[in-house]
Amino acid sequence: MLVREFDFELPETSIALTPTSPRDSAKMLIVRQGTLEDMRVSDLPSLLTEKDILVFNDTKVLPAQLYGRRGEMHVECNLHKRESAITWRAFAKKTKRMRTGDELIFGDGRLVADILEKGDDGELLLGFKVKPGELEPILAEIGLMPLPPYIASKRAITEQDKADYQTIFARHEGAVAAPTASLHYTENLLRQIDEKGIKRVTLTLHVGAGTFLPVKADDTKDHKMHAEWGEISAETAAILNQVRSEGGRIIAVGTTAARLLETAADEQGVIHPFSGDTRIFMTPGYSFKAVDILQTNFHLPRSTLFMLVSAFAGLAAMRHAYMHAITNGYRFYSYGDSSLLFKENAQ
Repeated sequence: MLVREFDFELPETSIALTPTSPRDSAKMLIVRQGTLEDMRVSDLPSLLTEKDILVFNDTKVLPAQLYGRRGEMHVECNLHKRESAITWRAFAKKTKRMRTGDELIFGDGRLVADILEKGDDGELLLGFKVKPGELEPILAEIGLMPLPPYIASKRAITEQDKADYQTIFARHEGAVAAPTASLHYTENLLRQIDEKGIKRVTLTLHVGAGTFLPVKADDTKDHKMHAEWGEISAETAAILNQVRSEGGRIIAVGTTAARLLETAADEQGVIHPFSGDTRIFMTPGYSFKAVDILQTNFHLPRSTLFMLVSAFAGLAAMRHAYMHAITNGYRFYSYGDSSLLFKENAQ
């Protein structure tokens, strides 16, 4: 499909720069078989039953934005994919003057890395001069939360973002972007979900900065999808398959959860244990095998995420939904409002 089919006009005023408080008070647009309904995230339990199961991503965002120097030159790096305990792929600015073997110094000398490889589009492979297990504590002290460019370009990153840009499910460090659909959940909302008997499980997908990269190709078939590492345990897979066998619905909380579930599902919809990279790219015409309902925020025009939701609920339906959201004051992107999408043509 042509990428321009996924374009739309979004006013700057629709972009949320801070989250709502409390988190579950955010708006939630219900998109179901061509109909729209305005609700709140706190209303979610009323839309589900005890047969259903929510799937959350328990990745934890690292303060992966680093400022440093190479000699006298200032350097800005954004880590985006961990290759080992001490090596990361990173996007950097001003890389034309950098060479393999160069040394980068961050945090007034607290952290030093060698450039092991230099790739296209400003990508570097960095080898940090630390022992395994030492990198994350240093990042926590000198790194900044890697807010998406559509927020970071409009305001300074603050200490408050270390809490705001982290979900209550965050357990396993490795992401450089938050699974933002889960940012809406509070302990109070989880208590209501549990009291109703709605099941919930977690999986892990370490979200990379590639999720914000623009689609440069004119046709979706020419786009190269970024890789992200994920894992679904045997126990989680068994629980999900049991829910499906008993007539329950699988609700993916976020496109990251949806991508990993679909990666791990076979043609019959059976979810298998999984550990490794996924490059799955879902556009209209893709047949979803595992996910019945998708909760997600509102995404960038021409993005792979808007393509994903259009594949799930239908391009015409999502165009209509996004126009409704813009007209009715919904807040877009990572700190914005939510939507609950029912699969196109679901019974």
